[in-house]
Amino acid sequence: MRTLIKNGLIINEDKSAIGHIVIQDSFIESVSYSKNTPEGSFDKIIDASKQLVIPGIIDTHVHFRDPGLTHKADFHSESKAALSGGVTSVFDMPNVIPQTTTKKLIEQKIESTKEKSLVNFAFYIGATNDNLDELLNINPKIIPGIKVFIASSTGNMLIDNEMALNNIFSKIHLPIVIHSEDELMINANLEKIKQDYNNKKIPFSLHPYIRSREACIKATEKMVLLAQKHHTRLHFLHITTAEEIDILSNTDNNITAEVCVSYLQFSDADYAQLGSKIKVNPAIKTENDRLALINAIANNNIQTISTDHAPHTETEKDAPYLKAPSGTPSIQHSFNILFELYRNGYFSLETIVDKLCHQPAKLFQIEKRGFIKENYFADIAIINPNTKWTVSKDNILSKCGWSALEGTTFHSKCTHTFVNGNLVFENGHFDETKKGIPIKFDR
Repeated sequence: MRTLIKNGLIINEDKSAIGHIVIQDSFIESVSYSKNTPEGSFDKIIDASKQLVIPGIIDTHVHFRDPGLTHKADFHSESKAALSGGVTSVFDMPNVIPQTTTKKLIEQKIESTKEKSLVNFAFYIGATNDNLDELLNINPKIIPGIKVFIASSTGNMLIDNEMALNNIFSKIHLPIVIHSEDELMINANLEKIKQDYNNKKIPFSLHPYIRSREACIKATEKMVLLAQKHHTRLHFLHITTAEEIDILSNTDNNITAEVCVSYLQFSDADYAQLGSKIKVNPAIKTENDRLALINAIANNNIQTISTDHAPHTETEKDAPYLKAPSGTPSIQHSFNILFELYRNGYFSLETIVDKLCHQPAKLFQIEKRGFIKENYFADIAIINPNTKWTVSKDNILSKCGWSALEGTTFHSKCTHTFVNGNLVFENGHFDETKKGIPIKFDR
């Protein structure tokens, strides 16, 4: 199968230029920027005039709820949502049922997902207080890294043993990705709020006071010191405060960080309207923090952008504060959110592609993905930057069927998504005969 994508504005490696891409089977055969289109015989030609052509987005932080929680989401449904947003590869988290904490469960998850997923995939192995041997024996070529929770979240995989934490940081040579909040501070804050409200309804606006900025700052300071002590390759997940950005800006390249799109879209002012829909961990914080995160992207103090896509059913979310689970679906709209920030002058299209595509591939050492280059896998998204549409239940593809973005109007839309050279999404239609494959890591 030979495909030509012609006349698109190719955004790649900090440059934007009109060009042409030839795809041969699974790989990019050539990339050219001549006014003349490549010659030869093609099975399919796509004219991408006036459209953006970017590498397929690599979302390094998703919860597809598969296995064990598939009433919320599964790899088939969520990979379709991903494709419609230009996402071609995902790293899935271990807090499913059973929790992915052994080599055997990683291998089982890979095999079962081959039959379901329309995007490429990899799975973090979860750290516990007592599975160090499993972490040390895992094949580094098949997983992105080790997931560590030092605060309870959905699925509670809390590591609360200091010796276990030190052993993980000192003995593991793969990337450690960390949920960084101080558990004791969160619990103390929660108990105080419970007493203050005396069993009355706790408003969702108190979420950032319970899971406080101080809890984030204290934990991040501690984890930075621990990583520096042991020379650990550490990647902070979902940074939410201006103070944490300051802490991380003074570290070396061995310590990196992500921000998730919900923290760029919302602030604590949105709890009044959206309530449980934006209850996420760590909590969404102030407008000042939101702007600091945006500036950190522009200034390269944050390396990657992901979604923390975490669906729950509407019934589950429509519960009082203490019972409503944390998490929100977002994988379908990550590029859209960032494109609006670009339209408002916060950062460039090249920066968006760097944080969504290039940096994930570099930081996690992904084989032949994340760039538009010859001999790389043809993971490519084509985006119409001049189309206006509004998020509604009619166009949400996640199985949960809702979004905190309902009613939001965007000005960009993914029209085509290629995965391993296969056109699996085209103007709302899917080719479900083509499946994604396990991601490999160059280690």
